[in-house]
Formats: sequence, C-alpha cells, structure tokens
Amino acid sequence: MGPRACLLGLLALFVAGKCSYSPEPDQQRTLPPGWVSLGRADPEEELSLTFALRQQNLERLSELVQAVSDPVSSRYGKYLTLEDVAELVRPSPLTLHTVQKWLLAAGARNCHSVTTQDFLTCWLSVRQAELLLSGAEFHRYMGGPAETHVVRSPRPYRLPKALASHVDFVGGLHRFPPTSTLRQRPEPQVPGTVGLHLGVTPSVIRERYNLTAQDVGSGTTNNSQACAQFLEQYFHASDLAEFMRLFGGNFAHQASVARVVGQQGRGQAGIEASLDVEYLMSAGANISTWVYSSPGRHESQEPFLQWLLLLSNESALPHVHTVSYGDDEDSLSSAYIQRVNAELMKAAARGLTLLFASGDSGAGCWSVSGRHQFRPSFPASSPYVTTVGGTSFKNPFRVTDEVVDYISGGGFSNVFPRPSYQEEAVAQYLSSSPHLPPSSYFNASGRAYPDVAALSDGYWVVSNHVPIPWVSGTSASTPVFGGLLSLINEHRILRGLPPLGFLNPRLYQQHGAGLFDVTRGCHESCLNEEVEGQGFCSGPGWDPVTGWGTPNFPALLKTLINP
Repeated sequence: MGPRACLLGLLALFVAGKCSYSPEPDQQRTLPPGWVSLGRADPEEELSLTFALRQQNLERLSELVQAVSDPVSSRYGKYLTLEDVAELVRPSPLTLHTVQKWLLAAGARNCHSVTTQDFLTCWLSVRQAELLLSGAEFHRYMGGPAETHVVRSPRPYRLPKALASHVDFVGGLHRFPPTSTLRQRPEPQVPGTVGLHLGVTPSVIRERYNLTAQDVGSGTTNNSQACAQFLEQYFHASDLAEFMRLFGGNFAHQASVARVVGQQGRGQAGIEASLDVEYLMSAGANISTWVYSSPGRHESQEPFLQWLLLLSNESALPHVHTVSYGDDEDSLSSAYIQRVNAELMKAAARGLTLLFASGDSGAGCWSVSGRHQFRPSFPASSPYVTTVGGTSFKNPFRVTDEVVDYISGGGFSNVFPRPSYQEEAVAQYLSSSPHLPPSSYFNASGRAYPDVAALSDGYWVVSNHVPIPWVSGTSASTPVFGGLLSLINEHRILRGLPPLGFLNPRLYQQHGAGLFDVTRGCHESCLNEEVEGQGFCSGPGWDPVTGWGTPNFPALLKTLINP
C-alpha cells in the first residue's frame, strides 16, 4: 500500500489496518487501585489533548548538556536559553504543517503550542477525538484520596501511518494522576526524653547538616526555587505561616510563597503538598519560592505532562525544582518515557537543577513471566535528573549518624543505559558490594539511582492547621536537598558564577565530596524466599540506596562554590 493511499486515509481521519499504527502499544491501561469507571463520556463533552510532536537534533542537545554540565569542559556553566533550545529541537516545517492540517481537518479548536513548538494542545469533542484517534473510547473515572474525576480511554488508540515520523504520542488518554506514597509511621518507643528530639523539624535538619543561622538566602539576588505537585493536593498559606511560627524561629525565612503557578484548590490541604513547601522553604531559607500546583488541569489532561509544557514555555524559571512524582518504569510506554526524558534533557541544557524523589518502595518488586524482579521508578531513573533517596537517624530520637531508611527507592533502570558520568562509581559498587542480590533481579548495565540522599523519616508537618508528627518518605528528603542546593546557588550568584545546573557530572567527578557517606542498612524488595525482602545494601562510596550520601552543608558549599 503506497503513501498516496495512506494520505487519503489521513484526510479521512479514520484509518484502519495497514495505514495506521499504535504509538503506545506498551502503555499500561489497567485501572489503578481505588479508581472506578462512571461509564462512557458524553460524545459532546470537550477534551483537551496534548500532541507530542517529533523533535530534531536530540543527539546534539545531549552533547550540549554534557558540555555545559561538565566542570572540565570549556562550556561549563554556559547554559542555553529557552530560545536556543527551541532553535535546536523545534519540529521540522513538514511535521508542523502535517500535524496542524490533520488536526484542523478533524475539527480541533483553540490549539496552543509552546515556545519550543514541540507540543500542541487542542480542544476536541469526545466524538471528534474518537474519530481522530482510531480505537480510543473515552470513559469517565473517579478515584484517588480526593475523589478526582478524569476522562481516559481504556482502549489503545491508533494514528494514521503518515504521522509516524511526526507524532511521538498523544497525552490525555491513558495515564492516571499519581497517588502519594507518603506514610505516617508509628512513633518509636524509647524510655526517657532527656536530650532527645521528638521528630524531624527544620532545627533538627539544620543541626544534622551543619547549617548556622547565617546559612540563609541574602534576599538580594534573583535566586529562586520551586516545588511541583501533581496529586490534586494543595498547600494552605496559613499552614505555611503556622509552620514557620512553630519551627522557624531560629533562622531568617520567608513565610509566604512568592508565586503559585496553576490552580490552588479550595479543598483541604494535603500532607504531601504541605511537606514539600514547608521543607523547601525552611532548608532553602529566605529564598523566593514558586509552587507548581497541578496547573490549570482539565479532566483529560495529565498533570505531570502539563508541568513539562510549562517548562517549555517560560524563559525565566527558578534554578532548582524539586519533584516528588514517580511511576513504575514498566507501566509507561516507551514513546512516553523517551519523550519525557528528552524534556528533562532540555531542562538540563538550560541549567535547571531537577531533583526527583527516588520513591518509597525500596528496590520495588514485580513478577515477569513468573519470575520476580526489582521494579525501577521513572523519572527517578532518568539520566538527566538528580535523584534523592532517604535515610533515618541511627537513634530515632537523637541527632546521630544516618542509616538507610528501608523505604528508600533505588536500583537500576531497565530503559536507560548507565550514563558515562557514573560509570566508575557504579562499577566499583558492583565489584565490591558483599551483599548483591541475584543478577536476574536487576539490569546491572542500567542507569543507577539515587545520586544523593537526606533524612526521610519522622518529619513534623503542619497541614489544615494541625501539626502532624512522624511523616516519612523521599517526598521529604527531596525538598530538603533542593533547599540546600538553593543556598549554594545563592553564594554562586553573589560571586558572579552561574547556578549549579545539572549536578550529576560534577557530583560523580568529585566522588561525593561534601556528603556524609551512609554505609549501614539495606532497603526493602520482594518478599520471597530468594531475597527475603532485602534489596540493595549501602556501603562505602556510592550505592543504589543512598547514592553518595547526605549533605554536610559547609563541606558541600566549599566543594560546589568553585567555578
């Protein structure tokens, strides 16, 4: 069948058989636990769908990320602007023309692009979308702690083959909003309380990581930081103010968020949303903070994808972003994972430091053809982000050395090969660790994570006006590490240096200098006879449980302040 026949099918908007293809055949479409179907969507209901257009020059972009992030490169710190990135990755004129013509013919309305022109978000009725995306069948669903409503298709969609070289995937059909893995643990029991602390607060973090009262933002730079939230959760400004009143008395701080991007819901505050903001702003104290809050999400949109679109449409962004979002790698289509990775690469080229939580399931576990394997998480496994694991105090009531928090996510990607920057460190771990799990459980040649860690156990959070103790998860360690990097950026900016940007090449070259090495403990994994619930174990140097370790702020500042 020739290209002319396929083009006729393209104009007819409904193509079957050999003239169509499935962009995401491997995308998981099973209903997540806690979600129920409410039946077919009304044919006249309006949907907002996002079309990921094929980018150009990704290999060149990868080379530039390496150059601007590598301290031994002459281009180190010479980050690209959003316009530079757009010039590089912008889809070809043929792609732009073909996709726009196809969407116009289908009746798509109010199409909006981004600065990089590689995403197109359009409005269509359910009837039009089902004609356009052969095989799709839109249903309404409700689920999650907030009883969120979404519109999704339980059936795979197909596109005209003539679009195969122009469209990566269509967002808004399959992926459901994530759910929080944050947990509140029972208070440990210990006799007597003399000289003890009763949970992690900003003052405990500042004591453990050796910050003084002077280690705060100066208030004189354009330095800023951000956290992003996709859980249909919101923080309340009054909770943040109360948290700072209770716990921020011994250091200069800001008690309000500088900018909220997206819609702040009116419902109850969520513990995770409260935690992110409170600890980013107390670790990165007195630094202007933005919050991305499920920005402007329509029921058919994917919150994480909408955040990526915002990054591609804003030329001036905070230098550090902390994100507590993740999905199992195997639940996502290859097309989606590769494209999201390209978006994270775009951010790295611009000098943005993206910190992702490593997850709260240890090494994870799933069964493949009757055999157990560990289950890596994405975007934690992306080679273009800095992934943060979790630790606990050896004595939960004292500011002591840290050990592994057994929930700390970590392992080896089944999608991305090991990047060159971590080759030496990972090879050293694999050749020297006395406690490696069986080789069939993990892909030893994959991108290994996390890169660093911080305390993730026993936090105090103020949510809905109530102080809540013993909140745990890498959703806590990630904003803490991000805030400390923001303080280091402050020093760099005051010296006329560029911000840190994508940290990993430098972090691995310096062999974890400025970090406390965590060498005790293992994280959880498959509960079977072969591994008995144990995943990887920490050890000297880098390991796939706590990375290079946790921050010793004065030492980390010293090692990262040099040009």
